[in-house]
Amino acid sequence: MFVALRDLRFAKGRFTLMGAVVALLTGLVLFLYGLTGGLAADSSSALAGLPARAVVFGGPAVSFTDSAIDAGQRAAWQAAADARPLGVSMTRLGTGAGGAASGTGSGGGRAASSVSVVGVDPALQPRATVGDNPRPGEVAVSAGVAAELGLHPGDPVTLGPARLTVSGITPDRSWGHAPTVWTDEPTWERIGGGAQPSALVVAGSGPAGKESAKALDAASHTRTVTLDASKSGIDGFSAEQGSLTLIQGFLFAISALVAGAFFTVWTVQRKADIAVLKAIGAGSGYLVRDALGQALALLLLGGAVGAAAGAVGGAVLKASGTPFTLDAATVAVPLSAMVVLGLAGAALAVRRIVAVDPLTALGAAR
Repeated sequence: MFVALRDLRFAKGRFTLMGAVVALLTGLVLFLYGLTGGLAADSSSALAGLPARAVVFGGPAVSFTDSAIDAGQRAAWQAAADARPLGVSMTRLGTGAGGAASGTGSGGGRAASSVSVVGVDPALQPRATVGDNPRPGEVAVSAGVAAELGLHPGDPVTLGPARLTVSGITPDRSWGHAPTVWTDEPTWERIGGGAQPSALVVAGSGPAGKESAKALDAASHTRTVTLDASKSGIDGFSAEQGSLTLIQGFLFAISALVAGAFFTVWTVQRKADIAVLKAIGAGSGYLVRDALGQALALLLLGGAVGAAAGAVGGAVLKASGTPFTLDAATVAVPLSAMVVLGLAGAALAVRRIVAVDPLTALGAAR
């Protein structure tokens, strides 16, 4: 990389500008990547945390809002698999008597909160960190809701039209960006006025083989998908994730184009120098490797700066309560993608080096 290092040293302004662009793109992609993961978790962590491997919907559509499991479907699946009912709804959780209706407590503070209510078998609920998991007529609230409303085990609450007792406090999980509270399925039906379960979760043993599940779906008019695929049944999940992923894709494409354009212009400007190097014996392979090494150094340095800045910004956002996922993958994936795609764009540009005629250095082109 003798030539590449000399170029980096003597053309500081150009390479600094390009490095700043790479850093900016990397930081922006990292922000979007972390936000995408954070919003996904904020929308589906209650579902993703269930110890289940599949979800059965009561119709052809993968939608928790439109699905309802009737008695026949429930009996058919429970006869063939370890399928347990799952109920999901959105309502208001109020403190004490009448808190949900008035919206204020005796001290004038906020006494109601919008929550997602998940009714499922106690064995599938997250273990309470304080108190116990809910029995009939009880509800376990997430730590965030408990802190917001000042709730403790044994406190009375109103959940929709029902009066329940707080049994315990669970780790924070959410459904559709609303904090989740947990109860058993019969209590959930009472809260919803006798509503049918939204779906069935296959928690353990299931029909033997994939074809058996398909046959059971056909016979009972249900649809079975994996737990991960069932996330698309949460309202707004697919649209939200699809939009953010599309923006990430555009940014990755832009990074490749920017790197390619920069190194194309740089190669054209160095055409005479490349011709001289070829004329004194430098091979095309050596010059291509030298140019790609230069591109790799620029992309790594600029990407590292952008990733570091993005990680710091992401930590600030996460501390402020913004749903943002910050882990090793959040930093490594955008950085790796930017380097690989930028290097691909640079490779398309520096291929011009192979076509440079060394006779140009001797004036044959004049």
